[in-house]
Amino acid sequence: MIKLLVNEKSIEVSNDFNILQLLHQIKSPQDGIAVAVNNTIISKNSWATKMFHENDTVLIIQATQGG
Repeated sequence: MIKLLVNEKSIEVSNDFNILQLLHQIKSPQDGIAVAVNNTIISKNSWATKMFHENDTVLIIQATQGG
């Protein structure tokens, strides 16, 4: 198990966890969001292959409509 900080909340995941698995675990939508790992935006086509490392900081940003 490794520890991640996801939107300022500490969670533990298995060693071979990727972004898509994380989104599923935290019940986050996959559309209309951006994901950054250690302050680097990860493109959506890399979510299935980007694996986490101990103490990674993950920021999930939900797009909103406004005016």
